[in-house]
Amino acid sequence: MREATKILVFHLVWFLCIHVPPMFCANMWPDLIQKSKDGGLDVIETYVFWNFHEPVRGQYYFEGRGDLVNFVKLVAAAGLYVHLRIGPYACAEWNYGGFPLWLHFIPGIKFRTDNEPFKAEMQRFTAKIVDMMKQENLYASQGGPIILSQIENEYGNIDKPYGAAGKSYIKWAASMATSLNTGVPWVMCQQPDAPDPMINTCNGFYCDQFTPNSNAKPKMWTENWSGWFLSFGGAMPYRPVEDIAFAVARFYQRGGTFQNYYMYHGGTNFGRTSGGPFISTSYDYDAPIDEYGIIRQPKWGHLRDLHKAIKLCEEALIATDPTITSLGSNLEAAVYKSGTVCAAFLANIGTSDSTANFNGNSYQLPAWSVSILPDCKNVVLNTAKINSASTTSSFITQSLKLKEDGGGALEDSSSEWSWISEPIGISKNDSFSKFGLVEQINTTADKSDYLWYSLSIDFEDDVSAQTVLHIESLGHALHAFINGKLAGSGKGNSGNAKVNVDIPITLVAGKNTIDLLSLTVGLQNYGSFFDTWGAGITGPVTLKGLKNGTTIDLSSQQWTYQIGLQGEDLGLSSGSVGQWNSQSNLPKNQPLTWYKTNFVAPSGNDPVAIDFTGMGKGEAWVNGQSIGRFWPTYVSPNSGCATSCNYRGSYSSSKCLKNCGKPSQTLYHVPRSWLQTDSNTLVLFEESGGDPTQISFATKQIGSLCSHV
Repeated sequence: MREATKILVFHLVWFLCIHVPPMFCANMWPDLIQKSKDGGLDVIETYVFWNFHEPVRGQYYFEGRGDLVNFVKLVAAAGLYVHLRIGPYACAEWNYGGFPLWLHFIPGIKFRTDNEPFKAEMQRFTAKIVDMMKQENLYASQGGPIILSQIENEYGNIDKPYGAAGKSYIKWAASMATSLNTGVPWVMCQQPDAPDPMINTCNGFYCDQFTPNSNAKPKMWTENWSGWFLSFGGAMPYRPVEDIAFAVARFYQRGGTFQNYYMYHGGTNFGRTSGGPFISTSYDYDAPIDEYGIIRQPKWGHLRDLHKAIKLCEEALIATDPTITSLGSNLEAAVYKSGTVCAAFLANIGTSDSTANFNGNSYQLPAWSVSILPDCKNVVLNTAKINSASTTSSFITQSLKLKEDGGGALEDSSSEWSWISEPIGISKNDSFSKFGLVEQINTTADKSDYLWYSLSIDFEDDVSAQTVLHIESLGHALHAFINGKLAGSGKGNSGNAKVNVDIPITLVAGKNTIDLLSLTVGLQNYGSFFDTWGAGITGPVTLKGLKNGTTIDLSSQQWTYQIGLQGEDLGLSSGSVGQWNSQSNLPKNQPLTWYKTNFVAPSGNDPVAIDFTGMGKGEAWVNGQSIGRFWPTYVSPNSGCATSCNYRGSYSSSKCLKNCGKPSQTLYHVPRSWLQTDSNTLVLFEESGGDPTQISFATKQIGSLCSHV
């Protein structure tokens, strides 16, 4: 998400902005918007996710969490502006970068290049969004709140391999967007060759050195990364607020006009929306407003104070360009002076504290900081000095209170869970057979995370006890079953999704079944030609160490395939269908098991999470709504974290990490609006094996309050 700050073509206003994606949870929108306004922001920036709004070609979703018009109107009602990032490519660690998978199957299509089928679809969707906004008079040219729109996104980072076709595509995108006559400017972030009248903008941790490709264009920062995303199997990144404040102040010190935080509220990747692959369900991003909608202090408060200080300089900032001078080694002054109006920024870009003389006065400048002087004399804020209150928040764990048929609540009891075993291997009528191994995304069209690869093989004689099943996969994870029993698993990681495993197995004389369950964990969302990156077991698949030391390559044999799970087709996630078993002992730590229980919502209004400690990997639904993929068994590396992080010096996504050697994510957000006071249904699909009786609820509460001096 992003924020904004200053002068556009109107040459009237400058902006501080935030990016909030509308599809996270509609009931949270008014509160998030108000907290953003209270934090001193002027603009809400949001993506328009194509795959969310057009899940099937020609079938649109603009209700509930997809009600884009309502979201824009809520922002306007709060007195704020909107930057509508139509894209329609988003990236955003979102599944397939925001593209709908059906796009991939249009004959002759090539994404994000000078390709007629792609351009036709992109123009159709972009024009539909623009028309929706126009019909409601939502553009600033119509008196509405939308002051900016974005076409494409960070293409300049990856456009080189597209060659001349990429350059002509960008020219086409610019021409197509402007032809829609929105009456407001269009931007292209990270696109140095953005053609006029497109405004090229900067994304990154620092954009003070950025220069637009024309003196007629304002200096804009569409993504100031407030932290970084979390991957399954990774440690948790965070960014000290002193560094964020330093970056923001430096940007305005050096002529910046529009700055947006990515993210100001990160939110949650509900359902199967996370991309990557391996992006976690949490998209908290160490943002000033956390995943649960709670203000994160002192980050929110210090940035609020920074925004106030910058706005005290507004008259000078919009009147003239800065005069920048050196005050010594790593010391810099920027002065905005016009007539009697004067504002100054004094920066220490070194890692040692220093003293600077400016306008006949001496100023103490802490390392890696900017002092803001709205009158060119008195310091109202130094970015390294936090004066806002600091609060701590914590999760209070409570037992999962299960609901009896008779209506009473009782403490955790396995007798109140019911289950259904998902069949191993082929169980659906729409299975098909084919010689050779198929690529997963082309086969499933992302209708499910899961694809079964199954075959039978006969051995007439005794089989060696040293047999090893070797599997190579493009990713992202897999489970191997031999004769109906789990033999082993493998997984990739966010740096390399491929899986290469050797699994010792036991075969028998006669018929043997090999059932491989391949799964995706969010589709690739970034990179040149990312839409062509595959997944699934493409081989080779071999049996090594057979009798007499022979090896058999199974890759080209006839495999039988099944897209998705039987339970998915039956709609077990709703909890209202299926023959759930509750009459015998609850199976624990068994793969491929659906679990269901009814529970009473935690009392009060505090945000709610479910702690999935004790479970393996799968997906969870509350009252039929997917709260996302859970994977508490994927543990981050033991190294790379520190007890504290020095904000001084350049920040990177790996500089400040916590939670090393622990599960990447154990807590999963359940919006209060999805819960009923009395009876709620929780359904889990567990892939590898877990104990649902260990699940607990947690409510997030604000703890102690202290102030920084």
